[in-house]
Amino acid sequence: MSEIFDALAHPIRREVLELLKQGGMSAGELADRFPVSKPTMSGHFAKLKAAGLIRGENRGGSIIYTLNLSTLEEALLGFMGRVGIGSGAAARMAPGQGETT
Repeated sequence: MSEIFDALAHPIRREVLELLKQGGMSAGELADRFPVSKPTMSGHFAKLKAAGLIRGENRGGSIIYTLNLSTLEEALLGFMGRVGIGSGAAARMAPGQGETT
């Protein structure tokens, strides 16, 4: 899980994930949206791939990246469980916490 949160720590990598929510994009299309070099973007893509947050597929000489939501969902659920958010959390709250009127 730490590899996932490490990948999410950088704002460019978070923005790449935001862009990929719209659908697959080529490495070039993504790189053109950021004011950094293509080798720097390659490093960001590699970090996201290593964490399992994106997938890269070679199509006609271009790498098309897509979002891998299942990895992100698993990490968030695992994190929520570690901090006591989720099933059973309401039962552990002190009286009056979490109630709205």
